[in-house]
Amino acid sequence: MTAVDMRPAPGATEKVITPPLNPRPSLKRRLAKSWRLYVLLAPPAIYTLVFLWGPLWGLQIAFKDFSVALGITGSPWAGLKYLEQFVTSFQFWTVIKNSVILNVYELIALFPLPIILALLLNAVRSSRFRKSVQLITYAPHFISTVVVVGIIIMLFSPDSGIVNQAIVALGGEAVDFLGVDMFRHTYVWSGAWQTLGYSAIIYLAALAGIDPELHEAAKVDGASIVRRIWHIDVPGIMPVMITLLILNMGSMLSVGFEKVLLMQNALNLSVSEVIDTYSYRVAFASSIPQYSYASAIGLFKSVIALGMLLLANWLARRVSNQSLF
Repeated sequence: MTAVDMRPAPGATEKVITPPLNPRPSLKRRLAKSWRLYVLLAPPAIYTLVFLWGPLWGLQIAFKDFSVALGITGSPWAGLKYLEQFVTSFQFWTVIKNSVILNVYELIALFPLPIILALLLNAVRSSRFRKSVQLITYAPHFISTVVVVGIIIMLFSPDSGIVNQAIVALGGEAVDFLGVDMFRHTYVWSGAWQTLGYSAIIYLAALAGIDPELHEAAKVDGASIVRRIWHIDVPGIMPVMITLLILNMGSMLSVGFEKVLLMQNALNLSVSEVIDTYSYRVAFASSIPQYSYASAIGLFKSVIALGMLLLANWLARRVSNQSLF
């Protein structure tokens, strides 16, 4: 038998046969395969739709002369009337100043403390001591704001508070910790006591993801624990720090509404009236409720917060090449 030459003829192109690509699974098949993940996704998605996106429809009352009898759709349009009313009101600069001062004070005082606590706990070798400190610092977070303010009033009351009784017993004068001079300090540092341990959790999680071999290599090179923290731990959690800083900048005009409202009184109103409490008083505590005016105040705060978030994200990207988006 003679062999058959299977080579292509001169000038002919060889046809390459490629196997067909696997088609993308249908949506029904993907849902059936990963239904557990979609079940976990459902609660936050429903929460976002109902409580975050749904209320945006009612935001239009900030541009209307809202009447309860006419409803949202039946109320006449007012344009930018209420935004202009807020910007030109005599309370505008007072509430803006109080909101900014409280937020900046809180940011400067409270932002580094959870980082320091997490770094110190991560360096502790005794697991029993570390767990004890974590339990003590975490516990106040689970106390309700009403109870925390009640504790503050009982401890720091000028007449019957334990702190003032000790000050008077030592020869000093009673201090009004909820007065004009001390309100901001009391608000911020009581917040530090309440949120310090819980805020450190995310940093501890970030520190747990750092490769232990980096510390072992640094030990071999003779690096002290302080140098290891500064050159290994701090750079390792830097992305988390920047992300949280950007998010905090986005809430620059948002203060803890419940706590401020509960700590307010007639004497400290000049330093405790912030945007959230002012909006609440306009809408619900005034003799004539002004729902459109209160909505315009909230819209103004949200727009400014969005601008602060974008600005902080841009600065972080320019300075450290890390950003939220």
